[in-house]
Amino acid sequence: MSTAQTSPGSSAPGRRVYLAAVICAIGALLFGYDTGVISGALLYLKGPLGIADNPLLQGTVTSALLVGAMIGALSSGSAAARLGRRRIALIAAVVFGVGAAGAALSPEVLTLIAFRFVIGIGVGLASVVVPMYLSEISPTSIRGRLTSLNQLMITIGILLAYVVDLVLAPWEAWRWMLGIAVVPAAALFVGMLFMPETPRWLASRGRMDEAEAVLRRTRGPEEVDEGVEEIRAAQRQSRDEAGFGELFQPWIRPLLGIGLGLALLQQFVGINTIIYYAPTTLTELGMGNGASIAAQVGIGTVMVLFTLVAVRWTDRIGRRRLLMAGSVGMTASLAVLGVLTLITGAHGGPIAVITIVCLAAYVASFAATWGPIVWVMLPELYPLRIRGPAEGVATFGNWLGNCIVSALFPVVLAAVGQAASMLVLAAFGVVSFVFVRALVPETTGQSLEGLAEAQESGATA
Repeated sequence: MSTAQTSPGSSAPGRRVYLAAVICAIGALLFGYDTGVISGALLYLKGPLGIADNPLLQGTVTSALLVGAMIGALSSGSAAARLGRRRIALIAAVVFGVGAAGAALSPEVLTLIAFRFVIGIGVGLASVVVPMYLSEISPTSIRGRLTSLNQLMITIGILLAYVVDLVLAPWEAWRWMLGIAVVPAAALFVGMLFMPETPRWLASRGRMDEAEAVLRRTRGPEEVDEGVEEIRAAQRQSRDEAGFGELFQPWIRPLLGIGLGLALLQQFVGINTIIYYAPTTLTELGMGNGASIAAQVGIGTVMVLFTLVAVRWTDRIGRRRLLMAGSVGMTASLAVLGVLTLITGAHGGPIAVITIVCLAAYVASFAATWGPIVWVMLPELYPLRIRGPAEGVATFGNWLGNCIVSALFPVVLAAVGQAASMLVLAAFGVVSFVFVRALVPETTGQSLEGLAEAQESGATA
């Protein structure tokens, strides 16, 4: 009888924390959509904008987002520390909406590049603040699951972009492909108006009453006391709030190196070569534009489904084990693709099938591990008082790696061919395994404040 009476009260706060997580994660969906949609839209905007014979401008249309994302990521960490996670999410929603509308209405290519840069700033803001918000709003027991929503929504956004590209391809409606992002941007803005700030940020600003009120609205009764102790620890740790200057202190440099290493390796294993260039690669293997986009929809579906593995298991298996397993899977699939391409040749029907199968296996390995787990771990690595700046720097590194890989992959592909290119990416898979095994700590099941105390005490011991 008593259980029946307490159950509704305990379940309602749990539902609220999931609601807050899902609403904020719309920012990650926009991240994924705006990153993925250009792969299909680029096939159809080249002619109308007069850049069909200008690879440099085509590349700039794609990479303008990456440059904006680097700037947005680098600035968002300190801004989130000053203004709060919720306000930065609201600002990101406005930036996404303005950028999507401007890109869709662009009369010529330079305007499109400018608005792709604006969208990139929104992507950079979201790539920092969404995992930070999810991590700080979540109870310790489900923090990995909720923070994994970031990557799940990124993959859903990418898949949505592929589906939209496929549906609108018969009309070559590239403006609609780009402009539809206004809808989730509006949903993010309206939704975040009604969502709470994270209790840890409120505690860091001395607003303990508000922080405790958020805990009582978003957690079950059995979790409130634990949450109050956590935010009091957060308040103690953030009394001397740090800026970028403290990132150069000896005790933080190893943690910053781990975060940067994870962020860079997430890109150097090659995932965005698939997102950006799969349709182009498949058309060069003899598939038509429509068939190439359809194949990419299949790859996007694999990405979403296997991201659910991480959402389900990251709090049970552990972050390090999943990362190392993913490194093995990515390395094996890319190595097989490279070797079989060398044996069978780089053209024709058989290699197209081999490529699709191996890329699907690679995407599955990435989506279940390195895709979500890096975003889960970045907020966990750093104490609250340096979390914003440190995560901003790590995410800047992620976008820098993205930009480097995206710019160099077509050059490498043209110079050495598909087989050798895949073997180079497989080598980075080996590096990622060694890096995690040697340097990355396990963060599963520990409170953010407990991790911070262990890190600082270990550094000063």
